[in-house]
Amino acid sequence: MALIIRDVLPVGLFQTNVYILQDDVTKEAIVIDPADEASRILKIINDNELTVKYILLTHAHIDHIGALKELKDSTGAKVLLHKEDVFLYENMHLQSSLFGLTDPLVTDIDLLIEDGMEFGQAGLKFHVIHTPGHSPGSVCYYFPDKLFSGDTLFKNGIGRSDLWGGSHELLVESLRGILLNLDDAIEVYPGHGPSTTIGREKRDNPFIIKEMWYG
Repeated sequence: MALIIRDVLPVGLFQTNVYILQDDVTKEAIVIDPADEASRILKIINDNELTVKYILLTHAHIDHIGALKELKDSTGAKVLLHKEDVFLYENMHLQSSLFGLTDPLVTDIDLLIEDGMEFGQAGLKFHVIHTPGHSPGSVCYYFPDKLFSGDTLFKNGIGRSDLWGGSHELLVESLRGILLNLDDAIEVYPGHGPSTTIGREKRDNPFIIKEMWYG
């Protein structure tokens, strides 16, 4: 049994990456950050006859949850969010007013997660890495050889820390103390933009180089 990245959909105003993962044998699936355009996400799920077990939120900013309620209502999947981002999720109206957006529909969070927790089985087994900084409850989801980094780490970039609850100091600590200690070969799939690897970002990411040598 192995993990397949069925699709990567950049959606919505902020072109947030929605990841649809599946076990190649069981056809069980995971959706990471259902940001917008629920009909596109559901079409892929239905066309491929997938059973969604989990909806994983890397954090609770408005540009990562726009299709959450419709996806949960349609699939019955369990929604996971780190406990430190509950306050962001519960104040979505403040986030929408900041960006001049309509309030997204919200739904119940089924599991409040913490660092080190493990979920899933077979090809969809993963564990939680808490990486605060972009938001207090930002997490990365680690599958064998693959890291879904949300807005903590990008190709040639790092997450912003000037939004509500952000902290540059914590973000740097998450990068230095956690992510940059991972194996160089691990593939990184961020919340926006193209994929990369841990090794490439150690070598080429100007923000990481600056913080490592001059921070």
